[in-house]
Amino acid sequence: SAMVHAEAFSRPLSRNEVVGLIFRLTIFGAVTYFTIKWMVDAIDPTRKQKVEAQKQAEKLMKQIGVKNVKLSEYEMSIAAHLVDPLNMHVTWSDIAGLDDVITDLKDTVILPIKKKHLFENSRLLQPPKGVLLYGPPGCGKTLIAKATAKEAGCRFINLQPSTLTDKWYGESQKLAAAVFSLAIKLQPSIIFIDEIDSFLRNRSSSDHEATAMMKAQFMSLWDGLDTDHSCQVIVMGATNRPQDLDSAIMRRMPTRFHINQPALKQREAILKLILKNENVDRHVDLLEVAQETDGFSGSDLKEMCRDAALLCVREYVNSTAEESHDEDEIRPVQQQDLHRAIEKMKKSKDAAFQNVLTHVCLD
Repeated sequence: SAMVHAEAFSRPLSRNEVVGLIFRLTIFGAVTYFTIKWMVDAIDPTRKQKVEAQKQAEKLMKQIGVKNVKLSEYEMSIAAHLVDPLNMHVTWSDIAGLDDVITDLKDTVILPIKKKHLFENSRLLQPPKGVLLYGPPGCGKTLIAKATAKEAGCRFINLQPSTLTDKWYGESQKLAAAVFSLAIKLQPSIIFIDEIDSFLRNRSSSDHEATAMMKAQFMSLWDGLDTDHSCQVIVMGATNRPQDLDSAIMRRMPTRFHINQPALKQREAILKLILKNENVDRHVDLLEVAQETDGFSGSDLKEMCRDAALLCVREYVNSTAEESHDEDEIRPVQQQDLHRAIEKMKKSKDAAFQNVLTHVCLD
């Protein structure tokens, strides 16, 4: 009996037995692979987001007219952050009080992209690979970035730093690489990072190893844009804390624009733009309103005008509640409405400032 077993093991396998063994091993390997893949997908907390991102990316790619461009899974994740040009309604005419900044952007960024043939023989006149917009919150930094992309005909990738902080080791570096490979495939393009200080702040020993590696790779890929001077990809960042930026970032963003709080004449221009198509009494003096709003940002002015318009709406609602009243239109915004809205905004700003001071004292 032992001899029979020994012979069975020592004799060569027949062709059918080999084919059967290979078939069984292939089936076993495939089942193992798909089981492991299913388990990894099941425990991946971002799987649903990735599937949604891919659908969104495919839809956007069609809308922006990109055809025959093969994208990797990681590029698809980043493509979900493309801003559909049809939804970018902002143009220079929508921005008031920043004429000097707009003129500089037209000369240094937009013209070299739109008239590439005029500048292709000059390395000095290529569009910068890094542009920094810095200044207080609510003064139009994101608006400027979108208008630049729109006017230059660039694809606009509105990159959220959280996109690059994947929970799986090594994924963050692949996503960082995908940002640049996608931008190059879609060029001319702008990679916009709002609050860039929170993403690429001063590197420190407290940074997680994977985060530090991702940042280092992001910088390395950014440097790669400089080696190809015909590449039309710009990294544009916005911050209200330029002092927190790594010096290595500042070197990569040689073109900087200070988007400051609007001065008197700028506030008047912003108010004219905000109220241009609104129902405003012809006796309203916008210069006087501008004088009363020192320290207001562009977004403060917009919110203040909205509050003034809402006062008229509330008055209409209250008056129609009275049966004897048959007024069928909302009255125009008057000087007193704007004045009341300014007082409300000032109280709100003071309260916010006091809150900040309280936290600083507690810390």
